[in-house]
Amino acid sequence: MFSGIITAIGRITEIKPRANGMRLNIHSGTLNLKDVKLGHSIAVNGVCLTVTALKSNDFSVDISQETLDCTTGLSIVGEVNLEKALQVTERLHGHLISGHVDGVGEVVQFKPIGDCYQLVIRIPKELTKYIVKKGSVTVDGVSLTVNRVDKLRFSVNLVPHTLQATTLKLLHKGDKVNIEVDMLARYIEGIMLSQRGNHESKA
Repeated sequence: MFSGIITAIGRITEIKPRANGMRLNIHSGTLNLKDVKLGHSIAVNGVCLTVTALKSNDFSVDISQETLDCTTGLSIVGEVNLEKALQVTERLHGHLISGHVDGVGEVVQFKPIGDCYQLVIRIPKELTKYIVKKGSVTVDGVSLTVNRVDKLRFSVNLVPHTLQATTLKLLHKGDKVNIEVDMLARYIEGIMLSQRGNHESKA
């Protein structure tokens, strides 16, 4: 589990093709790897990946073709958002995130508003029911609050700290981003569908 509070900006430095996937070498930037061991999880642009090798300030992860097919930003050299898995004793400053991407969105607007930026993202139709005003959403691993929802689009405001501490400042119109909806919304949907099924079976 993760919180969506980015700990460091790392960089994918090397990509090696593997059977049915790739191996990524990632420089950790300012992320402290001293307490990281093989098998631990690190979210890379919001995708939960398992550490398969460690060396100084670098770590490696294996990523399957299935994961590559449903995410974005992991098959090219470049900067990425990093967050280590939560410990039970840590404060939750963002919201609970699984690191399992629900879909890929597209940036349709990224413009300054005062000292902040407004980010507008178009999402797949099947995800719109989980996005609500003042609700939580994860964009490339960053926990954000939804300010507005308009059909297939939602907008968020990025404060200066978020811009400085994440890769979101590098976004441009047309860029693709990883989207994870609020898991509470998914649980509520599951409960409602289960209850509806029970009512229908009794009818």
